[in-house]
Amino acid sequence: MAVFHQTNAVPFGAISVHKMVSFLDRAINVVRAKFIEDRTYETLSRLTPAQLRDIGLADHDLPSFCRDMSRRGF
Repeated sequence: MAVFHQTNAVPFGAISVHKMVSFLDRAINVVRAKFIEDRTYETLSRLTPAQLRDIGLADHDLPSFCRDMSRRGF
């Protein structure tokens, strides 16, 4: 049975690097979601109102639907 509990110190700068990488990851995800949102909106806006109704959407639903779908994976 050990009397002393050994802990390892965090390397110098590791927390700063982690924060920077996390920030960049979030920024990339925001840009990616916006790109997917725009492409989805562009594709769905080409459909006729009858086609949109067939898949359960209306013209006024497109912006919120595209925003929700783009952020679902992140």
